[in-house]
Amino acid sequence: MIPRKRGLPGANALIARVRTIALALPGASEKPSHGEPTFFAGGKVFVTVDNGHHGSGHVALWCAAESGVQAALVDAEPLHFFVPPYVGHRGWVGVRIDSGLDWAKVAALIERAWREVAPKKLLSAPPVGTRPARGRSRSRSRSRP
Repeated sequence: MIPRKRGLPGANALIARVRTIALALPGASEKPSHGEPTFFAGGKVFVTVDNGHHGSGHVALWCAAESGVQAALVDAEPLHFFVPPYVGHRGWVGVRIDSGLDWAKVAALIERAWREVAPKKLLSAPPVGTRPARGRSRSRSRSRP
């Protein structure tokens, strides 16, 4: 977990929810980038946190998105979605997580961002919590002498 030295009130709980969702995706990892928690798949960023970044006044995510998604979301729900600085010109979408947006929608957007950048081998992997255990099975059909 990355300690927060700055940010908006209530941000830590929101970021913790994002962390749980993002790190449940196969091959996802977290490390700070530009002072904010940032999530990677196959070495590529798929989501970064905006916790009052340069005085934005909100807690949000910047998510990788397929072509056309940014415009559709920003046009339909400008209270929740925006064009983020630096990466907005590449189609990324800003997602306010402090505006009452349904967390099922946030989770779906995080997964879509992950799918946008993840390498093929990760796309076919099961989610982290569903992987079968490795090693020997505890139940054995053979009897011991």
